[in-house]
Amino acid sequence: MNHFIKLTDYTASDIYDLFNMADEVCQGKHANALKGKSVVLFFPASSIRTRVTFEKGIYLLGGQPILFPTETPDKKEDLKDVCGYLNNWADMIIVRHKDIQVVEQLAKYSEVPVINAMTDVNHPCEILTDMYALSKIRKDFTKDNYLYVGKCGNIGLSWKAASEIMGFSLEQCCGNGYEIEGIKTYDNINDAIVGKDIVCTDSLPGNVLPDFKNCQVTKEIMDFANKGAILNPCPPFYRGEEVSEDVIDSEYFVGYEFKKRLLEVQQAVMLYCLN
Repeated sequence: MNHFIKLTDYTASDIYDLFNMADEVCQGKHANALKGKSVVLFFPASSIRTRVTFEKGIYLLGGQPILFPTETPDKKEDLKDVCGYLNNWADMIIVRHKDIQVVEQLAKYSEVPVINAMTDVNHPCEILTDMYALSKIRKDFTKDNYLYVGKCGNIGLSWKAASEIMGFSLEQCCGNGYEIEGIKTYDNINDAIVGKDIVCTDSLPGNVLPDFKNCQVTKEIMDFANKGAILNPCPPFYRGEEVSEDVIDSEYFVGYEFKKRLLEVQQAVMLYCLN
């Protein structure tokens, strides 16, 4: 049994094993792997992509999803006692919660795998999916130069973790004061875009948008990236804010196709944890 809490708990070899498992899922090799098993999920009502693909993935593997609101673990009841009871019935727990300590506490007391579906400091399934999608369209995605456009937060920190594990080059474009420690940063997109192959963005709170006025990714800006460059914004993205309308409607945008991969990658994570 494995938990899936942080990308940094895994090696590059583990990541490729997960990719191979996702390939097997696509080939229909694990159709009934969750038959007779129940998966407890803690998700907010606002979650769309991650929740839909986890629930559908459980269904396609023959399992039963049991959904609770994300604030359920915040009850007065000790998480040790919550797990004490869930250990009787649940075969897996998938949790999306702001506080990673809640996820870690569930993992500490759970006798079944716990999967992190997003916290305020990381989003491992999302970035794993993006890397898997990249592996399908690039000769070697670890040789590409990556640019993350956004503030220091769960998406940026997860890309940093991925770069450390897989060994690819990652730089950041952001307003002053939003830097991720340990990587090269730029304060304007015109300089940052030069030499980049993969451009990733994250949405921004309205109150910090003025600080990122020199960081918007547009089609014109993407034209200055390396030949064959792509734009992979983390959803929800907002046209006219961190990305322009025209770049989302351009050939650079790969978002819909990349997120299609959430289904098989999250199924692979579940199978890997059970295995």
